[in-house]
Amino acid sequence: MKNRGPSETRDDRIAEKKYYSMGDVCKLTELEPHVLRYWESQFRSLRPTKNRSGNRVFRRKEIDLIFLIRYLLYEKQFTIEGARRELGRIDEGSVLEKKNPSNDHYLFGIKKELTELRNILDRPAKQTKD
Repeated sequence: MKNRGPSETRDDRIAEKKYYSMGDVCKLTELEPHVLRYWESQFRSLRPTKNRSGNRVFRRKEIDLIFLIRYLLYEKQFTIEGARRELGRIDEGSVLEKKNPSNDHYLFGIKKELTELRNILDRPAKQTKD
């Protein structure tokens, strides 16, 4: 699995469609189908619909959520419970939610990372002035 940070754009890899199959989502996210099915059972906000034949179909907002969950679990090393809490915190406090729901979680992750980096970079500068 390639190591992708939250700052990488996914738009180049996601063709614009109304619905995406499980296979499409697995290719985009580099996850196995059993992982996505497990995440459905663990994250209430991840609920893809099913088509007439019973196959899962994902919308863009669900794919964005999968990328965010993947980032929290694999990159930030959150536990499932920790990722659930973080998603709840993001949903409650996100001002971006009202503006553009398809990119909210992703943009919030970027903002959080940039804030953490700024704090890290500011610390040595403050210490050298003392």
